[in-house]
Amino acid sequence: MIVAIDASGLKQTKWHEYAARFVFGGLITVLTGIIARKWGPGVAGLFLAFPALFPASATLLEKHERQRKERKGLQGRRRGMDVAGVDAAGAAMGSAGLVAFAMICRVFLPHNTPGLVLAGATLAWSLAAGSIWFLRKRYRRRF
Repeated sequence: MIVAIDASGLKQTKWHEYAARFVFGGLITVLTGIIARKWGPGVAGLFLAFPALFPASATLLEKHERQRKERKGLQGRRRGMDVAGVDAAGAAMGSAGLVAFAMICRVFLPHNTPGLVLAGATLAWSLAAGSIWFLRKRYRRRF
């Protein structure tokens, strides 16, 4: 798979779908704030590893893919679920990277230069998410 940017999806997304993403992101942020007040920022930080836009993007991806297949006269339900599943796998890989980012920040920020720690944490995020992606790609046929 070659990673590429395709902006054509921006044209087919309606304003209310953007609003849904905004609302989901806001609700997850509010929930994280409530968790922080009740159990502290250490616990709430774990919830920041959850992509705030994932619930909305997964449902919208499924809907768009299903509609695209149905316009061609094909059954789009299964394809829509597959696309949402791939998006979920990517979100899980990214979340694992965010956990690595948070751990680096937690350990090193109190005693080191913030810029260097953030650069190192970003590198850790990239290596963790990229390694998981690479391992999944390499070994998926064996499972």
